[in-house]
Amino acid sequence: MLKGLKNFVMRGDIVTVAVALIIALALSTLIKAFTDFVVNPVITRAQGGRSVGLGWQLGRAGNRSTYLDAGAFLSAVLYFLIFMAVVYFFIVVPYKHIQARRGVVVFEEQGPLKTCPACLSEDLPEAAYKCRHCGTEQPPAAAARTV
Repeated sequence: MLKGLKNFVMRGDIVTVAVALIIALALSTLIKAFTDFVVNPVITRAQGGRSVGLGWQLGRAGNRSTYLDAGAFLSAVLYFLIFMAVVYFFIVVPYKHIQARRGVVVFEEQGPLKTCPACLSEDLPEAAYKCRHCGTEQPPAAAARTV
C-alpha cells in the first residue's frame, strides 16, 4: 500500500502540479497584497471626501453592512486579471517553451474547423470523416482531395 502511494506521489505530473500550486499560491499572496495596499487606496481616494470607499451607502450613514462597495469589486476584478496574466506569462508560456524543446506539444491551439452540411454544427475538425453530433459521413478535406 505504501509503495503504491509512493509511486503515485513520485509521478512527474503530480510533482509538476504540486510545484505549480505552490507557485500560484505565492503569486496569489503577492498580488493580493498589491491590490489591498496599492490599488484599494487609489480607488478609495477616487471617491474623495470622508467616504469609506468607492461606492454608495444604501442605508443609514456609517453602516458598513449596507454599503455597496464597488471599489472592492473593482479591486477583485483587477486582482483576477493580474493573477491570470502572471500565471499565463510566468508559468504557461515558459512551460510551453520547455515542453516544445523536449518535443512535446502542450496547450496546442485548435486547427481549422469545418461545418457539417447535415446538422450545421461548426466545431468539426477539418480532417473529420464523421460528424460527432449527427454521425453523418463528411466530405473529404481539401488537403485530402489534392493528394
